[in-house]
Amino acid sequence: MYELHRETMDDHWEVEALFDLCFAPGREALSSYKLRANVDPVSKLCLVARDNSGVLAGAVRHWPVRIEASRAILLGPIAVHPTRQGEGLGAYMIAESQRRALDLGWERMLLVGDSSYYGRFGFSRVDGIELPPPTNPERVLGFDLAVDAWKGICGRVAVDT
Repeated sequence: MYELHRETMDDHWEVEALFDLCFAPGREALSSYKLRANVDPVSKLCLVARDNSGVLAGAVRHWPVRIEASRAILLGPIAVHPTRQGEGLGAYMIAESQRRALDLGWERMLLVGDSSYYGRFGFSRVDGIELPPPTNPERVLGFDLAVDAWKGICGRVAVDT
C-alpha cells in the first residue's frame, strides 16, 4: 500500500536520486528539461509515493508551460523504483495527477513519452505542438483535462513563468 504526499524540500534529493536511478545518465539534456530550467515546478502537483515504512517508491513532478497564449501542465519526470514496478503505482500517480490538475483549474496536460504506455491514461498524440529539439513529434502527447482542451492549440511550447 502506498500513500501519495506533496513533495517537500526534505524529499528533494531522494527524489533526484530516484530519477537518476530510473533514467539514463544525462537525463537533464533531454529536450523537456529545457522547459524545466530555472522554473519552479507546480508544487501542488509534485507527488511522492511512500510505502508503509516510509520508503520512497515513486515520484512525479509537473511544470507550467505555454503554447502561444494557452497554458498547459507538463507531466514529468515520473518514476517508480525498479523494485516496485509492475504494481500499478505509475498508473496511480498519473491518475491522481490528472485529478489534482483538473481540481486546480488546469485544462490540458502535456508530456513526451510512448503512446503505447500513456495511451491507456487517455494521452494521445497532439499535432502542431513544437517542443525544443531534439523532440520526436510522435512522442508529444496531450490529455484533455477539460473537454476539447487541445482543440485548435498549436505552436511552440515555452516556459510559463
